[in-house]
Amino acid sequence: MIMNISTVDPDTEAADLAAIKDLIATIEHAQNNELPEPFLELFRPDAIWTTGGGHRLFGRDAIAAFTRKVLPGGMQGMTQTFELEHVLYLRPDVVAVKVRQVYRTEQGSDVGSPLWVMTKEDGAWRLAACQNTGVLDDEDVSPNRPVFGSS
Repeated sequence: MIMNISTVDPDTEAADLAAIKDLIATIEHAQNNELPEPFLELFRPDAIWTTGGGHRLFGRDAIAAFTRKVLPGGMQGMTQTFELEHVLYLRPDVVAVKVRQVYRTEQGSDVGSPLWVMTKEDGAWRLAACQNTGVLDDEDVSPNRPVFGSS
C-alpha cells in the first residue's frame, strides 16, 4: 500500500516504487548471500540504524564495521525474505518504508518489521534511518522465536 501525502505524479510514484522494490531485493540478496558491500552501498554516509538485536549504529562507517563483523557466517542455517508492506511519502524525496522480514531457520520462523526512512539523492533511493524489531502476532512466528527470542 502506498500513502501519498505530498504531490508526486503517478509516473514518478511508479518509478519510485520499482526502485524501492529493487533496493529491498538487493538487501535480501546481500543478506542471504552474506555480501556486506552491496548492502552497505545502500546507506547514506550519515545513516543511522538500530539492529533487531538493539545495536545503535551512527554513520555508514559504524554500520559497515558491524555488518562486516556479523554478516559473514551470520546467515548460516537461515534465510530471509523481505516483502514491501507500506510506503509513506513524507516529501517527494523522503519515504518511510515498512517491510515484512521473515527469517527461516531449522528451529522455526521469526518475523521482523523493519522501518526504513529513505531519501532520494541524485535519482537513487538511499537508507537514511532504519530500525528493526520483532513482530509479536504474525502467523509465521514460531513459539521459540529463533531470532528475536521469546517475549
